[in-house]
Order: sequence, then structure tokens, then C-alpha cells
Amino acid sequence: MILNGKLELENKIKKSLAVALAKLASEKGLELPADFVMEMEVPKDTSFGDLSTNTAMKLAKAFRMNPRALAEELLASAGDIPYVDESSVAGPGFINFKVSHRFLEEELTEILAKKEDYGTLILDEPKSVNVEFVSANPTGPLHIGNARGGAIGDVIANIFRKAGWNVSKEFYLNDAGNQVVKFGESLYARFMQIDDPDYPMPENAYLGDDIVRQARAFRELNPGCEKWEKGQLIDKLCSWALQSNIDNMHAVLSRYGIDYDLWFRESSLHEQGLINDAIAMLREHDAVYEKDGAVWFRATDFDCEKDEVLIRSNGIPTYYAADIAYHLNKLVTRGFDQSVNVWGADHHGHVHRLKMALKACGLDPGRLDIILMQLVHLVRGNESVRLSKRRGDAVTLDELLSEVPVDAVRYIFNTSTPNSHMEFDLDLAVKQSNDNPVFYVQYAHARICSILRNIPYTDAKADYSLLTDKTENALMMKMTDFSQEVMKALAEYDPSKITKYAYDLASMLHSFYNVCRVKNDDPALQNARLDLVTACGCVLRSALKILGVTAPNEM
Repeated sequence: MILNGKLELENKIKKSLAVALAKLASEKGLELPADFVMEMEVPKDTSFGDLSTNTAMKLAKAFRMNPRALAEELLASAGDIPYVDESSVAGPGFINFKVSHRFLEEELTEILAKKEDYGTLILDEPKSVNVEFVSANPTGPLHIGNARGGAIGDVIANIFRKAGWNVSKEFYLNDAGNQVVKFGESLYARFMQIDDPDYPMPENAYLGDDIVRQARAFRELNPGCEKWEKGQLIDKLCSWALQSNIDNMHAVLSRYGIDYDLWFRESSLHEQGLINDAIAMLREHDAVYEKDGAVWFRATDFDCEKDEVLIRSNGIPTYYAADIAYHLNKLVTRGFDQSVNVWGADHHGHVHRLKMALKACGLDPGRLDIILMQLVHLVRGNESVRLSKRRGDAVTLDELLSEVPVDAVRYIFNTSTPNSHMEFDLDLAVKQSNDNPVFYVQYAHARICSILRNIPYTDAKADYSLLTDKTENALMMKMTDFSQEVMKALAEYDPSKITKYAYDLASMLHSFYNVCRVKNDDPALQNARLDLVTACGCVLRSALKILGVTAPNEM
């Protein structure tokens, strides 16, 4: 992997220490533990340095030495370390490093050369990932839970892309199965109620006002359809309403800044015989059996609580069977290296059994990762918000975007880890003040643009060695963290690391602006500060691009 920024710096320090460790171990006739992994971190007290490692403390037992003594020997053996001005031992054996200003100067030059591409990682062997998210039933409008899932999934996909992966974004359309049958029956009942208000609704019917509107709209578009045979009417009414909902999903999600590479229809699994192919693959691995006329997966052989039905006794596949076929299509037929799904937390019970089905087919279950997302609680100030203007029971994504700017919705939904419950404050989201985190970050970019519009470059050569104020160094050091934060966000599937990074970078830009005059009597320093501001703008835009948030030139 080709690294940059602080990731590359840490790699250089680790290599120097690894050589020193190997030398010490050889001199003492010892071997390093097989599971040893060298770690680097930023000290809590930055007065100790910019980076720190607990290597000596972790290996003290293996070397049969006091940790501090081992740390001292390790530093002596390592000698000069690239881009480190000073190294020292502190506390029980921490090794601290102060990074040279030359590193910051070179990274500033690198940012200005690469612009928004700075922080992008390049894998030695390109890998592909399929990120599936939202995937709501097309039986109604997208709701607030789908809104959070959309923001999380889209940013996860963007993080993968920044980390060097080939990415495909996908929506799985549940356009087959019991929910579609129920949808058709609900539409038919509402259609019949146009002439007969007492016509009964089926059990577990969809009761939203959208069903009423669709039934009436279909009748207006198809004069005389009330005389059609029931089966024909349900088929055509259901097909039309489903496509209407899908078209609306396309439009609303596009408005939300989400465009998919593929809308995969569940119905295609049935039409192409892919579910039967999946069952056949499980049979080849002796992972299914028949009982009471049904086909079962031997789930208990794979650490599941009970065996699972794949094909019912009436010959109809279960949703579980379709899901297995769908993921085999992604990982085997289409050959993605990794599949990542964003699901609601209520699906947690399905995670293990789906992974085990893949294992039963001979696949590594680690190729499937599922991000479980918790619920959203809408508030307005101190009051809960639940009722919808149109449906009476839930707020739709369309309604949310009519009240709150897309940038604010996407940013705020990613300020918490996916597995945490969150409150979305509608009043805060539209507030034009620093209390609103997306406003605060966007204002930083607008401030950068204002500086660059109003302060001209001089004829002098920029001298980055003059950038010695602590706010300048902090800003430069924060910019070098970018690729590292991308890797952390990817490793933990946590987009909130990117929103926090953008916020912290904006905060450091504001601090720098309040302390250092960009326009000053030293032409070389003025140009250096203009370059610093320009570089910050590049990194900030790149972070906001991952979040799908715009970087305004003025506010």
C-alpha cells in the first residue's frame, strides 16, 4: 500500500524500530513474540511529543528487561529516525517522538500538489467492495430510518473509495415475497372502498394514506378498470404502484445525493433460478436436508440455535433462501472481494445465520460485514417529533429534506457511530450559527475562500520554515492525519470519525485565523500562510466530499 501523511511517517518510525528490535533480539539470543504488533499513538499530553509507542512495555517480559531500560537501548540502537527531531523515554517506558518541521513542510508541498487527491490510498492489489444500503421495501415512501441508513451507507462507500477500493453502491429491491402480496391486497381493498366504503381491509394490511392515493390515482389513469377480473386488477394495480414507489425512491435518494450503481431486484433471483442454484450449492456441501416436505439448512451444524427452512412445504422459498442466493451472487457470480450491508439493528438475529450459510457454501464469512444501525429520535428543541403531515405515523425522507438542507441531514446523521441511538434536532439542523456543526465546518471553508479572494500572493517565494506559530503547526499536523482517519473510519465502519475530523480541522483553521495575520509585512510569510490556507481548503473539501456535503465559497 502506498501511504501518505502521518501514516507514512509512522511506517518509517516503525521500520527503524523494527530493525533496532531485531538487532537487540539477535544480540540477546531472543525471538520476538509471534503475535507482536507495534503500535503508535498521539500522547494525551502533547508536550511529550507528537507520537508515542508502548513497544518497550509490551516486550519487556520477552526481553527480560525493565521497560525503561529496554526503551533506552532501543532508541540507542535505532539511531537517527527519519523526520524525528527528538526522541525520549517517559513514564514506565513510553517512547515519545517529536516530529521535525521538515516533515510538515514537505507534507504541505504534497497537499498543494495533490489537492483533493491528498489522503487517497493506493492498494498494492486493488480490491472490490459492494456496499448495499437503504434497501427498503418498495411498498411505501422512505422514512427517517432509511434516511440515516442512506447517509451512513453512502459515506461508508466513499470511505472505501478514498482508501483505494473499487466500489459499487447497491440497492436491493424487495419486489417479491409476502410483503408484495400484502401490498397488492391492501391496494385492492382501498380500490374497492372507492365505491364501497365498508369493503374490509385484509389482515396486517398497509394502512398508510399513500395506499389510498395510489388506488385512486390508478383508477383515474385506467377508466373502466373497475370491471377487470380481480386477479388482473391486483396484478396491474400492484405492478403500477410498485414502480411508482420505486421511481419516487430514485428521485428522493438522488435529491439526497445518493446515486446507486445498481438497483438489484429480488424478483430476478426467482426469475433466473438463482435460489435453486444456491440450494444446489448447499446440497453439494451436505448442508441441507428434507423434512415434512420442506427443505432445511443444517444451521445447527454451523453454530446456530436452530435449523432454518429454505423452501417451504408449498414450494415457496423463504426470504432467508433468497438472501443467501443474493449474497452468493455478489461474492461468487459477480466476484466482489467484500460485501458490506447497512441494516437496521432489528435485523441483528439474521447476521450470524447468513454468515454461516455462506460458510456452509465454502466461503469465508468474513467477506460479509453487516453494519447494524440504531434508531433515530427526531426532536425539535426539547420536544419529540413523530407525526407526519401526510401519513400520520412517520416522518418521510422527502418531508425531512423539505425542512432541513441536504448537507445538514447527511452531516448530522454521521456525527454518531451507526450502532448508537441518536437524536436529530430539527431546530439545530437549520440554525445558522457555530452551534450547528455542519455550518461551523462549511463556514471554515467559506472563510478560506474569502481569504484567498481578498489577499493576493506577493512576488516572494513562500518560506514554510517561517510557519512556527503553534496554531500553524497544529493545523499542518492535523492535515497530515487525514489518511489515517480514513483508515480508522474504514476499519471500524464509523463515518463519525470523518465528521469529527472535518470539525477539528475547521476548528484549527479558525484558531489559526484568530491568532495569525495572513496579510503581513513579510512577503515570504504571507505567501506561506496563503499556501497553508489553500492546503487546508483542499483537505477540508476532500473530507466533505466523503461526507457528500458541499464546500461553499461564501456564506
